[in-house]
Amino acid sequence: MTGQLDLFGEGAPSLTAPVASPAQVLPALFDEATVALGRALPTRLHLGTSSWTFPGWAGIVYRESLPEPVLSREGLRAYSAHPVLNSAGIDRTFYAPVPASEFARYAAQVPESFRFVVKAPALVTDAFIRGAGGKPAGESPRFLDAAFAAAHFVEPCVDGLGAKAGPLVFQFSPLGRSIVRDPDRFAARLHGFLDALPAGPLYAVELRDAGLLGAPLAAALGAARARYCFGVHSRMPDIAGQAAALAGLFPGPLVARWNLHAGYAYQAAKTRYAPFNRLVDEDPRTRSALAECCLEALSGGHPAFVIANNKAEGSAPLTLVKLAHEVVDGVSARTPR
Repeated sequence: MTGQLDLFGEGAPSLTAPVASPAQVLPALFDEATVALGRALPTRLHLGTSSWTFPGWAGIVYRESLPEPVLSREGLRAYSAHPVLNSAGIDRTFYAPVPASEFARYAAQVPESFRFVVKAPALVTDAFIRGAGGKPAGESPRFLDAAFAAAHFVEPCVDGLGAKAGPLVFQFSPLGRSIVRDPDRFAARLHGFLDALPAGPLYAVELRDAGLLGAPLAAALGAARARYCFGVHSRMPDIAGQAAALAGLFPGPLVARWNLHAGYAYQAAKTRYAPFNRLVDEDPRTRSALAECCLEALSGGHPAFVIANNKAEGSAPLTLVKLAHEVVDGVSARTPR
């Protein structure tokens, strides 16, 4: 492929032969087509899964099936040898803060070009303290607390990951009627929160309330130089609907998380798709919409980050391989002959 410098930045990444990690978690043996696909990816495109701990990925990401604790601790090096997977989501941070030393341990296992997409603690993105069954049991004192978020999330993340820190995502749980019915007030408060965070990282906001989408949110994110994170989730409109509601925010870097197949709750999707070793319910419409978003960002010289979950189609790595093909085909179609 030639004549693609505008989209590919400094050129296609070099791929080396997979090597064993210290715990002998070996990468899969990748076929020539997958290796070629990895070489063809634009350097600004970062594709990854929301975790890397699935024994069912044997033959897809890993050489053999290993226990989840082993993959959690030692699998990242082998995961990052996959030709297409040059990013990963760190979701455990949603449940509790993680120290800089733990982030540094992750960073040490991956190449320089690798980027992590990290979720902020729910302590600052959930308006409620949760009781039994996840029901609200009072207002959260840490909701949109910028000082807490900086000290317990942003600073440890940046200190530990360094240049390998990609977008830092603030995923908001459903916020309740009192907040959703006043999107202007939420947008103003969100702007103040984002503006008070340390400068430097790429911040992104993901919602579970469609009623908060619109011009006030787009203006708040734009003023704070933050991005909207497209969340493919049953509570939200499709990609096109989300983009239309926030049209004033684009173009710019793309952040997207392909979380869940339409019509399923998480547990139902998990039961249907386990052990996550094949595509069960493909979603070509979402794939094409995300590919188009990637192409728009890349053509403007911006990075694009897409994190996929097993519960999107059945197997996150296979989902991303298909998305990668569509993006590469789109790049070829847009390149002058």
